[in-house]
Amino acid sequence: MDPERQREIARKGGRAAHRSGNAHQFDSEEAREAGRKGGEAVSQDRRHMARIGARGGEARGANRRQQASADDTRDGEDAGAGPDDTGEVSSMRRH
Repeated sequence: MDPERQREIARKGGRAAHRSGNAHQFDSEEAREAGRKGGEAVSQDRRHMARIGARGGEARGANRRQQASADDTRDGEDAGAGPDDTGEVSSMRRH
């Protein structure tokens, strides 16, 4: 089925449920409790939690490598042999 057609049907069903009074509206306390229960259920699966942790560590490492690479690039723009304010070529590098 076309995804747009499926969304249209789901929208109609949701509207009908609200009109008939059958749609449930979570209040903040019910939502908090549902989230807590879901978190407890998911955290029981140690392999799943280990995969989540590993992905977070990989992402953090990638972000740090990217930041270090960007820092190196910026440092390279400022440093190196080139004319200084006097027009002289400087061989000193800043780190």
